[in-house]
Amino acid sequence: MRRVRRSDAIAPGIDSRPQPGLIRALSLTHATLYGLGVTIGAGIYVLVGVAAGRSGMHAPLAFIGAALVMALSAASFAELGTRMPVSASEAAYVQAAFHRRRLSLAVGLLVVATAMISAATISVGSAGYIGVFLDVPDKAIIAGVVVSMGALACLATVQSVTFAAVMTVIEVGGLLLIVAAGFFAGPEAVNRLPEMVPAVGDLAVWAGLSGTMLIAVFAYTGFEHLVNVAEELKEPSKTLPRALFITVGVSTTIYAAVMWIAVVTVPPAELARSQAPLAMVFERLTGMPPLLMSLIAIVATLNGIIVHMIMIARVLYGLATQGNLPGGLVRLHPATGTPVRATLIGIGAILALALLAPIAGLADFTARFTLVIFAIVNLALIAIKRRGGPPPPGVFVCPGWVPVAGLASSVLLLASDVAVSLGLVTL
Repeated sequence: MRRVRRSDAIAPGIDSRPQPGLIRALSLTHATLYGLGVTIGAGIYVLVGVAAGRSGMHAPLAFIGAALVMALSAASFAELGTRMPVSASEAAYVQAAFHRRRLSLAVGLLVVATAMISAATISVGSAGYIGVFLDVPDKAIIAGVVVSMGALACLATVQSVTFAAVMTVIEVGGLLLIVAAGFFAGPEAVNRLPEMVPAVGDLAVWAGLSGTMLIAVFAYTGFEHLVNVAEELKEPSKTLPRALFITVGVSTTIYAAVMWIAVVTVPPAELARSQAPLAMVFERLTGMPPLLMSLIAIVATLNGIIVHMIMIARVLYGLATQGNLPGGLVRLHPATGTPVRATLIGIGAILALALLAPIAGLADFTARFTLVIFAIVNLALIAIKRRGGPPPPGVFVCPGWVPVAGLASSVLLLASDVAVSLGLVTL
């Protein structure tokens, strides 16, 4: 395959010297499955119970509302990603908008730190599922999982992403199995649809829904990682926007459908008390033991780890090409054409965090970091648009109000989450 060269007119302040770059080998199918893999994670298997406990039969509406909020930022990422289809995308956007190298580096490192914490958290979670089948100490399982997924992340991008895509199909297939079982179990899933919508004047229910939406938003975080593989997409000006919107749209459909089947099958209060709500739903619908769902949960965790590793390596590589990190990270492996050095750094950091750090405390900050990144990216697009001038040919252009609304919604959600965490607001 042919190696491409990075554009020499990407953004002010970014290293524009011609050099061998990453290989553009990923199709729309690859990109969409990558986006779904990093978005639809193992979290949905627990989040169903939390949402049911807060909003009961109305919980699916929270996922639909959260999707509308996420669509705003997705549009901003689509425009910036087609303007600057590079690795370490968020850092490049900030540099192009504000010409502040330190701020650009800080944003890039924030993206990396968030992904490392998320991957480490998933790695720890995987030990619980795998431990059901293997009588091995948790730390040994964690080390084995991180190292093996890291080895896959070092392969050629089309190979590692294809492997992740297969796991995504299995993961999504498990959720669709629950939806299909729910609709074929009887007419309840259709006949009770009117119960989903609360009365217009029931302010208490609508207030509860807003709190549930705050949780549901976190189920969508991950789609934005697509911009960090934009440099490896075929025709990124077309592929990236389509992959972003397909990811959000498919995720919304699956989340809302799974949530509805869950609350129709099992009373919401019972779902809220369960440690494995979807396994319970599956068992009630099919009469089968929840072993299959446990296996799918293992696939979901492994998939979450590898897609985060791929993204981390691309951000570190991108920061190095921008001159913000040591140049040695720019070197690509001659056989795979991937940034193996950057991948190894990610593997080491994830392993250390998973084995040594208090993940339970750190994990609480990952969603907040993501909302901060969303706010900064929307602000960057506002600044770029205000300069005026026609965008480059082939760029996806969203209306000027979209990044403003994306910025406002991100800040509002972040403020709401902080208020809840500090006990200033009770949901």
